[in-house]
Amino acid sequence: MTEAALRQTLRQLDGQSYKAYKSIKGAYDFDLFTLQIDYVQGDPFAAPSQVRVFVPQSVAQFPTELFKTHSRTVALEDYLTRQFDQATHQFKQHRGSGKSGLIAITRPGQAILPRTTAFVDEDRIELRFVVGLPAFGRRIAGYQAVDLLCDDVPEMVGRSLLYASLNPKAIRRHVETAEDADWLRAELKARHLVAFVADGAILPRRSGVDDRPLTRNADHGALPFQSPESLRVSFDRPNHGKLSGMGIPEGITLIVGGGYHGKSTVLRAIEQGIYNHIPADGREWVVSDPGAVKVRAEDGRSVAGVNISPFINRLPQGRSTANFSTPNASGSTSQAANIIEAIAAGATTLLVDEDTAATNFMIRDRRMQALIAKAKEPITPFIDKIRQLYTDHGISTLLVMGGSGDYFDVADTVIAMETFIPRDVTEAAKAIAQDYATDRTPEGGQSFGEMTPRIIDPRSLDPSKGKRDVSLKVRDVDQVRFGTKDIDLSSVEQLVEPGQLKAIAAAMVYAQQHYLDGRRSLTAVLDGVMADIEADGLDGISDRLAGDFVGFRRFELAAAINRLRTLRILT
Repeated sequence: MTEAALRQTLRQLDGQSYKAYKSIKGAYDFDLFTLQIDYVQGDPFAAPSQVRVFVPQSVAQFPTELFKTHSRTVALEDYLTRQFDQATHQFKQHRGSGKSGLIAITRPGQAILPRTTAFVDEDRIELRFVVGLPAFGRRIAGYQAVDLLCDDVPEMVGRSLLYASLNPKAIRRHVETAEDADWLRAELKARHLVAFVADGAILPRRSGVDDRPLTRNADHGALPFQSPESLRVSFDRPNHGKLSGMGIPEGITLIVGGGYHGKSTVLRAIEQGIYNHIPADGREWVVSDPGAVKVRAEDGRSVAGVNISPFINRLPQGRSTANFSTPNASGSTSQAANIIEAIAAGATTLLVDEDTAATNFMIRDRRMQALIAKAKEPITPFIDKIRQLYTDHGISTLLVMGGSGDYFDVADTVIAMETFIPRDVTEAAKAIAQDYATDRTPEGGQSFGEMTPRIIDPRSLDPSKGKRDVSLKVRDVDQVRFGTKDIDLSSVEQLVEPGQLKAIAAAMVYAQQHYLDGRRSLTAVLDGVMADIEADGLDGISDRLAGDFVGFRRFELAAAINRLRTLRILT
């Protein structure tokens, strides 16, 4: 059908019952693009209607070099999403009752991520967004719908999806920044590094709810990062050339210093270095091991069938910890489970901040050892397992520690933050460790301990609710409603956008339908799901067309599954 036909239909629908909008579902040819109306809302107060536009490359005319690699393609799709999002704010957003007049796309944060909002190839551009079809009460506002679909949408497409309408330098900077960041991240392993923080990076954020960079003013603000000379490494990026900064080596690294001097700020930047960031974010040249996982204590979380015996054993009443379950884990137990689960999911670097760690899990000093015999203490502290994690499994640890110098004995590198400036104090820390021996007795044996595969009971992942076979709902970046159960992800700190949770929820259903067979381990399930996403994209994990999925890692998928309170383990 044509644009003219859509205009005529909408005018004819004016004043009719809102459900009559269902008749406009379908495809319409405009001068520059095709408009596809995939889903029509049944009520002006319901979830908005889902639409797509397809712009041929003969019209859009984006140079193929802008999407010649996977990194560039993801970045270009991200850029177009941002441009369309900006365009939506320049138009009238209310034309009647409820969501009438709304035009919206899943809004990106500071990270450049795979999304189902936009797709670019050599033939065309596809963009997915939602609209609120106009109504007065529950009667169709047909003439306002004409303005919305036939005037505003084409204007937005013209502003945001045509190369000639955009800033070529800004586009190139966006895609080349992402490509260089991916290149830097891939170089880490060859350099035996777990993270890199560029000289000049701006690490502090504006607030806990505003992830944009803190700006400088006359009184205070963010100091550009400057690497200590002993840890400085240099790279020659494919697009932006030479770059220097602090390389954090594999092994055990401590970040120490007084309170409010920037320890946690550095760690937070590194934990987000698993993602590429937009130009001018301040962290676009902060990259981390893709297998870096932030772990912390998480009082009250449920744990199902996890072998936490490397850290906790000999419980009172002889309770086994080789297949440990609890609906209400303590701080130490939850941190132990979080580490074991991360390792099982394939983590290669652990990120730990003492501020969010359980004290009795992190350290048991000489005086406490003297007062409470090991036979009476089930917990083997992290300090006695951290080296074994590296020697036995090749897993590095980056640890913020301001309260216990005992970790000097096991650290390979010690970085002190002083008024947000890093110094390499490894030699001084080692000297102090020799001069002030702790006389601790190492606990926990000579090896890390046994890792046990876990096989999930498929029946314990039930996404149904009432008559609905699948019921999923997401709240921000901290909660998924899976069927009738809430999954609390507030302590999974590397999630950054609600769209990641929406995709994770869909991936859990996909896993339940395709891989959870009572024979495969959870690790094998994660392998299968992530391989399918790599082959087929995020669209492959859902039987519905989604414009609000955002890319995620296997670690956060595992975290969501592990926190489902109905989860049961067969072995």
